[in-house]
Amino acid sequence: MNEKKNRPGTICVHAGYSPENGEPRQMPIIQSTTFKYESSAAMGRLFDLEDDGYFYTRLQNPTNDMVAARIAALEGGVAAMLTSSGQAANFFACFNICEAGDHMISAASIYGGTFNLFAVTFKKMGIDVTFVDQDAPAEEIEKAFRPNTKLVFGETLSNPGVRVLDLEKFATIAHSHGVPFIVDNTFPTPVFCRPFEWGADIVTHSTTKYMDGQGVQVGGAIVDSGNFDWEAHAEKFPGLTTPDESYHGVIYTKKFGKGAYISKATCQLMRDFGAIQSPQNAFYLGLGLQTLDVRVRRHNSSALRIARFLQSDPRVKWVEFPELETSPEHERQLKYLPEGTCGVMAFALDGDRDFVEKFMDSLKLATIETHVADCHTCILHPAAHTHRQLSDAQLAEAGIDPAQLRFSVGLEDPEDLIDDLRQALDKASEN
Repeated sequence: MNEKKNRPGTICVHAGYSPENGEPRQMPIIQSTTFKYESSAAMGRLFDLEDDGYFYTRLQNPTNDMVAARIAALEGGVAAMLTSSGQAANFFACFNICEAGDHMISAASIYGGTFNLFAVTFKKMGIDVTFVDQDAPAEEIEKAFRPNTKLVFGETLSNPGVRVLDLEKFATIAHSHGVPFIVDNTFPTPVFCRPFEWGADIVTHSTTKYMDGQGVQVGGAIVDSGNFDWEAHAEKFPGLTTPDESYHGVIYTKKFGKGAYISKATCQLMRDFGAIQSPQNAFYLGLGLQTLDVRVRRHNSSALRIARFLQSDPRVKWVEFPELETSPEHERQLKYLPEGTCGVMAFALDGDRDFVEKFMDSLKLATIETHVADCHTCILHPAAHTHRQLSDAQLAEAGIDPAQLRFSVGLEDPEDLIDDLRQALDKASEN
């Protein structure tokens, strides 16, 4: 008889930590750099990867592992690790199987920081990246593959455009070329989408966003499905399938089986780069995860009401939110995210930059800040902030409307947010 699988709301509260009689109800913060052992031999077995345990928090920490296990359970993966930021998670996820001389493919519609990581920093490291239009036909994307291509990357919901990735298409393309499909699932979270169910192999998160939800910690996570057969494509992934001389010649696929990918990322990359999440931040993340299922549903339902309000106001030129029936993303949203998407949307005002600035300065509840996906509603004007150095012509080339805004709906009452938007539009419209 199959064991009953708990739903996301229950996993958010219970997974990763099960206290015994008399133990703390909340997972403890193990705020220690090191761990004591009774003998030199016992410590030696840890360094030889013969025993499980903790010896230095730069590699692993019990609090981090409990939180990582909760995220792995939410995504339906076999193993996970926490990193110091979402950017570090995407770096580790790709660099774990790429090295100088390799190539990877990414959807072009991704977070600007990740785009820069791939286009600039990876290039300096000798890793070439080809960016593709995620809506292009499969045969067009196929042309980007090379003999040294090692992975395909995309975002379930793109930041900031909120475009829905065709997960099945990308998974099929990647697997037909014997490489894994890595997906950043930050915006929908596993409450609204579990990419492994659509063929993805590895999932990343900026836990700074909805998973934390309070804007109090920066962090990231990598989750492995355990489904990709590294041994079947051993020649492509020597880092996993041949001896690692920096760790006593261990072969990760032989030693750790389905845990090979995360074990290598921990033993090798975290050891060398040290981008660990602090136990204190992991504790905050664990608290945030307990309410994730409740919060993201509220963010989403409020965002849909606000998107419909904005769409109805003649001073708003356009609104992009996948759950709107008029959205070009709507059909794909119904397939991959039928219960909801997130609380982030893009919209443009029907006015010049002065109109946009006056509107933003008139808001009372929405905070002007670079963050998204926490309990406070926040707003950003790309043309005036993140893309300030670009001319109008360059903005057009980048697909950014000069009057475009990114709006992240918080946990305030949606009617109060609508009132705030309306009064700001009214003030901006005054002569």
